[in-house]
Amino acid sequence: MQETDPRIGGKIQRLRRQGRISQAQLAGSLGISASYLNLIEHNRRRMTVPLLLKTASYFGVDAGELAENDDSRLAGDLMELFGDDLFADSEVTNQDVRDLATSNPQIGRAIVHLFDRFRALRGAGTGVTSAAEAGYHVATDAVSDFLQLNSNHFPSLEAQAERIRAEIDQLSDSFEQGLKLYLFNVFGLQWRPGALPLGLAGRLSKDHEIFETADVLPPETAIFAASHRLGLLATAREIDWLIEVGSLPADAPALARHALAAYFAGALIMPYEPFLRACKETRYDIDRIARRFNSSFEQVCHRMTTLQRPGLSGIPLHLIRTDIAGNISKRFSLSGIHIPRHSGACPRWNVYAAFLHPGQINVQVSQMPEGQRYFCIAKSLTKGGHRHNAPRRYLSIGLGCHISHAQDMVYSDGIDVSNPAQAVPIGVGCRICPRLDCGQRAHPPAEHRLQLNEDEQAESLYSRI
Repeated sequence: MQETDPRIGGKIQRLRRQGRISQAQLAGSLGISASYLNLIEHNRRRMTVPLLLKTASYFGVDAGELAENDDSRLAGDLMELFGDDLFADSEVTNQDVRDLATSNPQIGRAIVHLFDRFRALRGAGTGVTSAAEAGYHVATDAVSDFLQLNSNHFPSLEAQAERIRAEIDQLSDSFEQGLKLYLFNVFGLQWRPGALPLGLAGRLSKDHEIFETADVLPPETAIFAASHRLGLLATAREIDWLIEVGSLPADAPALARHALAAYFAGALIMPYEPFLRACKETRYDIDRIARRFNSSFEQVCHRMTTLQRPGLSGIPLHLIRTDIAGNISKRFSLSGIHIPRHSGACPRWNVYAAFLHPGQINVQVSQMPEGQRYFCIAKSLTKGGHRHNAPRRYLSIGLGCHISHAQDMVYSDGIDVSNPAQAVPIGVGCRICPRLDCGQRAHPPAEHRLQLNEDEQAESLYSRI
């Protein structure tokens, strides 16, 4: 009997957990034993095509979508890891890494987490014997992995947001006013603007009766902060459950709680079905959608990445946020493009070029070394500075999809996305990028030894090695 690719166990497990379905319940519906389902979820048994179709039907998803494997991001993280100088004398190849990600993904993830800890200890200096002594904080990467493993979609939070939004809309024609009334009527919390210290967006009073948002915030930011506070109050049980089943490390739940409350806030302000409809009607025109939902550019981009409801999904997107120094503060990818875990991304990527044209949307067809092409947009933003002499933050938001979905985005108009000559060659990072003819190299590839030709002087030291 024909069998499918074996690497989809994690996706089945996530769908089951999102629906709060036990292994026994799912196994019974599929006509298999719970032990066999457990082996499938851990990628130790292949799925027959009939079983794949039956599973897809159970969850209400397309069989092709379910069959897509989750190995590419893990393989990319491992390639970045083995590009470190620590492994300079090893003979690990990219194919070895792909084989590991395919055959033993759990071991691969364990290696990534172990290396995370090693880097923190190494950075803390010598004489350190534990991660705690090094002040190591695993929360950021752990929560990023948690969102990625759940495809940045949480049905229980969506359901709560839809229920509460319906109640808010009954209180007032204005969402802002309805939100104020709901917070007060249900939780006895008064939301109002206040003169908060520099750097604070919101603050809860000691008696938990007043929530102030900084009076210098743009309206959409203040509303999001209040919606975030509502998320912490109204969905505490759902958030705690998601964190519990997420198996997060000890220091990650606080950040995960913040991220999940922000997810709820986005879902409350931009309800799923109206928002997805707006995306399709405008072909993902971010500025138009932001006006429709009284939201910011970044809020809309984030919400676009969450549209993964089975049978009612949007374009599989990736999102990256970086500062002007190249530090990546947010990363998520359903498009298939790999975003670096430990280092800055490729300087050829338009998420960096966007800083040269503030406020404008920069469009790029990006091609990875393996040949995959992606349609990417980026825009630089300025945050803060709403009072005299206040410091400002300069960030760039990158959003994109696989080239096959480019025509679904309005930004592709006038661009021949089918022409390979339009593509800009990019990589994940210099240490693991095989392009030897790149004039913007900051480091030689990890698998090459530096051999300079003293008779020739290249424009870039590492562009010809």
